[in-house]
Amino acid sequence: MFILLVIIFLLIVSILMGYVFAAKVVYPKRFGFEETYCIEIEKGRLVEEEYKSWVKEETILQSQFDYSIYGLYFPIEGSDKVIIFSHGITYTLFGSVKYMKIFRDLGFNIFIYDNRYHGKSGGKNSTFGYYEKFDLKMIVDWIQQKVGPDAIIGTHGESMGAAISIQHAAIDPRIKFIIEDCSFNDLWDQLKYRLKMEYHLPAFPLLHLANMMGKVITGMDFHEISPKKDVQNIQAPMLFIHGEQDDFIPVSMVHELFENKVSGPKKKYIPNNAKHATAFWDNRFEYASVIRKFLVENHIV
Repeated sequence: MFILLVIIFLLIVSILMGYVFAAKVVYPKRFGFEETYCIEIEKGRLVEEEYKSWVKEETILQSQFDYSIYGLYFPIEGSDKVIIFSHGITYTLFGSVKYMKIFRDLGFNIFIYDNRYHGKSGGKNSTFGYYEKFDLKMIVDWIQQKVGPDAIIGTHGESMGAAISIQHAAIDPRIKFIIEDCSFNDLWDQLKYRLKMEYHLPAFPLLHLANMMGKVITGMDFHEISPKKDVQNIQAPMLFIHGEQDDFIPVSMVHELFENKVSGPKKKYIPNNAKHATAFWDNRFEYASVIRKFLVENHIV
């Protein structure tokens, strides 16, 4: 009887541990919509007067998974080129504003949006691309209706947004180019790395338990989120960006992503001074120059 009670106790503890870590992954603490607007202004990454002067359209799209996706569309009259920005985890669409001028100056229409479970968008949890890639596909549908079926559409993603962009491009051949900035290569590998760095814990058994609970909560298996596999199915030109000093998603991951892209043009930009998601802000002119050159070389502009 005692042994049975011990087994039951350990089972309950294991389930609780798995749930706690799974919840940390799929229910990340998020910044508020207005909060991120103020943060970007305070840090000088969003010039309010300039931002307010840009013509924009508020858009609410309905996901096939029964929640809304909130976005802002910035049109350029007469242009058939469109860039869609996807922000990082915990943040909102305002994290994408700092990149916009690069593309406005090149004549791109721009769409920024809040990912599932972030900002003004709906969704019960975050799944790192499992559902989000289909939301991005829906946005492309909307863009084609807005601009036309021959629109030249590309994506730019930061961190989680980059992982989403890669997963989406693997299932949507309409995308003409992808710029990924500091994506992880594989969710399982990334969570394993964070467990080691933050908690000094091995993957077994906690990550395995968390995966089981995560699947119950979201329907997603952590192993299914693997940009390093998805990138093998992308033929469109890709620009891989990652800060050499990134200690959140290690720079080694971008090298694997780059090597795994076996079809179509590819280019890699690794600024030595940049940490996680700071490549642009630490190297604004060079970052913009690299993007312009990439777009010219691939006959996008």
